[in-house]
Amino acid sequence: MKQKSFDYLLLIAILVISIFGIIMVYSSSYVWAEYKFNDPFKFVKHQGLFFMIGLIFMYTISKIPYEKYYKHCNHILGACILLLILVLIPGIGTVRNGSRSWFGIGSFGIQPSEFTKLALIIFTAKYLCNHQKDLRNIKKGVLPILGLALLVFGLIMLQPDFGTGMILLVTVVGLLFVGGVPFRFFLSLAGVGAAGIVGLIAVAPYRLARILSFLNPWSDPLGSGFQIIQSLYAIGPGGLFGYGFLNSRQKHFYLPEPQTDFIFSIISEEFGFMGVLIVSSLFILIITRGLRIASKCKEPFGKFLAFGITFGLAFQAVLNLMVVVGLIPVTGVTLPFLSYGGSSLLITLSGMGILLNISRYQK
Repeated sequence: MKQKSFDYLLLIAILVISIFGIIMVYSSSYVWAEYKFNDPFKFVKHQGLFFMIGLIFMYTISKIPYEKYYKHCNHILGACILLLILVLIPGIGTVRNGSRSWFGIGSFGIQPSEFTKLALIIFTAKYLCNHQKDLRNIKKGVLPILGLALLVFGLIMLQPDFGTGMILLVTVVGLLFVGGVPFRFFLSLAGVGAAGIVGLIAVAPYRLARILSFLNPWSDPLGSGFQIIQSLYAIGPGGLFGYGFLNSRQKHFYLPEPQTDFIFSIISEEFGFMGVLIVSSLFILIITRGLRIASKCKEPFGKFLAFGITFGLAFQAVLNLMVVVGLIPVTGVTLPFLSYGGSSLLITLSGMGILLNISRYQK
């Protein structure tokens, strides 16, 4: 039954964490922006613009009945796959930080892999609705959608962008689990995944350097271990309330590009344990509301779609936080809502718009 309004508690949490993200992008980037561009507001202006566009997207999408995506998801995913191919072509895609993952538009950049994550979630939700009776048959029900996910993963790895590809794959696997695929399949998949990671390391030795630096970052403190060491130096002294807003030390050319993957380190340094607690609580609130929306949606497509969006967000956030505190090797994954990155913020808010719309159709 349709509700008159969407989940306002979810909306408030999204707005609060996004606005805090804008503030922290400025705090973490103004030193570097002033040095490199002679404009301390360089990064926050870009992020603020994408935030405003993202709010318009989120509001507009929250008004579109989510059933519309069921009809058009094939075209949406097809367009995203085409963009993933085009971005690999020199002269069309641009290289940033060693990855050909971007379409450059002036000083802005659009990352098609971010849009593909959401497109694949929508497609997988539709697939699970249409093949629920086949999901206990691995060959007939599971391998086709998993093969498609691996194809998209392969295109993203050609950029290369291991972190985004991993989020995409794990989200699809999570949807298969919720869809009722037998548990023994996931045990087999874990073995295949481990072998695949070994193969990826063999193909690109820099990934082995990342793993070794994760195990002992002080073995190469000025090389592969530099980033994680500086992150820990930011987190460690934060204490209960931190050094205070704008008072981070590590952003003064110690922690590389702190406004991106390691923005949580600056939050910890400036706001201490209380800042960590507030940010974590906002993420937990958003994730629990998303799971609640999924559980209360009676229609299978909406249920799978809400779960996929929520699980993808949760996995990306956990992955980023584990990197920042040194629990896993560096993956290059941004922290949703908070890290600098227009494409990431835009697609995250768009996904939240879909989730808000689904919340209007709860039981």
